[in-house]
Amino acid sequence: MASKLTLTNPFQTHKTSTFQTQFLQTNHVLSSSLSVTQRKLVGSKRKLYICRNSVKQETVENQNTSFASSNKLVLVTGGTGGVGQLVVASLLNRDVKLRLLLRDPQKATTLFGEQDDEKLQVIKGDTRNSQDLDPSMFEGVTHVICCTGTTAFPSKRWDGDNTPERVDWEGVRNLVSVLPRSLSRLILVSSVGVTKSNELPWSIMNLFGVLKYKKMGEDFVINSGLPYTIIRPGRLTDGPYTSYDLNTLLKATAGERRAVLIGQGDKLVGEVSRLVVAEACIQALEIDFTEGQIYEINSVPGDGPGSDTEKWKELFKGAQLQ
Repeated sequence: MASKLTLTNPFQTHKTSTFQTQFLQTNHVLSSSLSVTQRKLVGSKRKLYICRNSVKQETVENQNTSFASSNKLVLVTGGTGGVGQLVVASLLNRDVKLRLLLRDPQKATTLFGEQDDEKLQVIKGDTRNSQDLDPSMFEGVTHVICCTGTTAFPSKRWDGDNTPERVDWEGVRNLVSVLPRSLSRLILVSSVGVTKSNELPWSIMNLFGVLKYKKMGEDFVINSGLPYTIIRPGRLTDGPYTSYDLNTLLKATAGERRAVLIGQGDKLVGEVSRLVVAEACIQALEIDFTEGQIYEINSVPGDGPGSDTEKWKELFKGAQLQ
């Protein structure tokens, strides 16, 4: 069944005071409460056109392999993170040649097992440190998916100077500055709300600057002259599948949240499966009209596009027609 453009408001109102009380307790409560307050924002009579796809989404195990090509070399940064590891697993299953830039290369073996160097190249490097990045690391790279990120609020993940400023701003700037000008596409994973960091509830999420620095990273990408697509996910669900092997990753599913919502203009709010975000990044690599575009993405209960490129084209195109 073909996807269709629908006028939908899947969110309900909720008292802001309840949200604010819960939001400040823990980072987990922050994430859980975020979409609740956003529902009230959506209730302000600003209607959002979104695309729903009614085609059943298969598991990552059943990816089609049409993306595979001998002349592609995809660099992934943040490839052992929640979204990044799913991107890597899916591309490996498509027989796409990969290069990972990792602070700890051993993590690649832990997650993805022993891989042939012709299929998966792993190099040691830290995007936060410009001196770590030599142009030779990127020779032959045709596509890049940047999945680096950290937590919005101070946590153990901030240890070792792993703050939003260092990761989402300086890291993105350093990476983009050394990428080859011949690049076919750069995909940057950002976040919804980056243009609304002074508005509730985003101002709470931005207390430590995560949205500000993500927006700075976006702007640097946009002004770099490289062909880009920016994916702004809602609150991430499903996983992360850290410490699972490749076979486990390939069998992961988005449960009932397989229907995909795509919007533009930073109006879309809610949650999204990490599996959906990973697939959106991979699909956007080769859909020509997504170049130079920024998309917000959510997932909701229902059947979705899976790895069907034609269905993803309908979703992306529908967002641009809003």
